[in-house]
Amino acid sequence: MEGTTKISVPVPPPDANFPPSAAPVFYNPEMELNRDINVAATAAFVKRLLSRKDLKREEVRYVDAFSASGIRGLRIAGEVGIHATMNDWNPEAFELIKENIKINGLEEKAQATRKNANVLLHEQKFHIVDVDPFGTPAPYLDATATSAQGMLAVTATDTAPLCGAHLNSGIRKYASVPLNTEYHSEMGLRVLLGACARELAKHEKGMLPLLSHVTRHYVRSYLEVLPGAGQADKTLKSMGFSVHCPKCGFRGPVYGLAVHIEKECPACGAQTKVAGPLWLGPFRKSEFCNEALSELEVHPLNMKEKAKKIITFCRDELDIPMFYDQHVICKELGASATGIETLIETLKADGFEASRTHFSGTSFRTDAPIAEIKKIIQALSG
Repeated sequence: MEGTTKISVPVPPPDANFPPSAAPVFYNPEMELNRDINVAATAAFVKRLLSRKDLKREEVRYVDAFSASGIRGLRIAGEVGIHATMNDWNPEAFELIKENIKINGLEEKAQATRKNANVLLHEQKFHIVDVDPFGTPAPYLDATATSAQGMLAVTATDTAPLCGAHLNSGIRKYASVPLNTEYHSEMGLRVLLGACARELAKHEKGMLPLLSHVTRHYVRSYLEVLPGAGQADKTLKSMGFSVHCPKCGFRGPVYGLAVHIEKECPACGAQTKVAGPLWLGPFRKSEFCNEALSELEVHPLNMKEKAKKIITFCRDELDIPMFYDQHVICKELGASATGIETLIETLKADGFEASRTHFSGTSFRTDAPIAEIKKIIQALSG
C-alpha cells in the first residue's frame, strides 16, 4: 500500500543483490518518497490547469511512459483523480499494470499500453508527461517535448554522467560538459534542465521549473511547458555556462550560448574550468512549492514529513547558481566548522544574502565573494 493505492508486485529472488531489479517487473519501495512528492506536485499543477482551462478534472490526461508495476500512474489516477495512461514495453509489466488497475477499481480512470515510449509520446499529446526511465532520460526528451502540453516531469538516475564523474558519457548524452566539483549534485540538475530547455525550444516551447530536487541517487524536476516561439526564446536566456576555479573555489555564471569567457579566475588569477551549456535560472517557483506543501497536508502519505522537508528547503533557497560546501572550505583553510545556521546568520549580518540548500546539510548559497566567505569561516573558527 502506498498512499491510498494498493499494489501487487512480483517477489524478487531471496538472494538478489538489488532485489527490485532482480524481480520480473521493477518496483522500488525506496522511491516512495519520490512518488509522494509526485502526488503533491501533480495535484498542485492540476489545480492550476483547471483554474486556467475549461477542463473537467477527469479530462486531464497524464502518462507514465515507463510504468513497470504501474504504481506511479495508479497513484495519480486514484489519489489525484485524473486520467492516467501507464505504458511499459515489458509484456509482464503490461499484464501487471492491468491487474493493478483492476485491484484499485480504476478501469474508468486508467489504461495500460504496451508501446515503445518514444512511439507513444510521438503519437499522442498529454497534459502531463512523466518520464522516469531506468538510467538516462536523454533518448526520450525529444518525444517528451513533443507530447507534453502542460507539465513535463522528468527523473534521471544516471547521476555519474550528469555530475561529471563519467565526463564523456555526460557530454554524449546531454551535449554539455559537466564538472565534477563539490556541488556536483547541482551541476547534474542544471545540466538536465538545460537539456530539457533545448529540447522544448526545438518544438517552440519554453519552460518554467516549478519544483526540482536531487535526492540520493536521482534528479527529479517538474517543468511547466509554455507554448510559443517567444516563450522558447525567453527560456533560452536562462541558459549559459558556469566558471569554476579549482584553486580558490571561485564560481560564477556566464549567461548566453555564444559567450566570451576569460580563462583567468577574477579572484586569484589561476586558470578556470568551464561547465555547460546548462540552466542558470531558478529551478523552482516559491508559490508552487507552497501549493505542493498544501497538497501534502490533504493527502494521506507515508513519507509526508520527509517530503515537506525537501520542498521547504527548495522553496527557501536563493536563486544563485552553484552552492558552496562549508566542509570543503573548512578543510582547505584548516578551520573547524561551526553550525551551518551560524555561518548563514553571520553572512547575512555582514550584508550578504545567504541560505541553506536541500542538496546537503553542509551546503549553502550566498552572493558573498569567495574571499569574504573564507574570511568569515576563519573568524568563526577562531
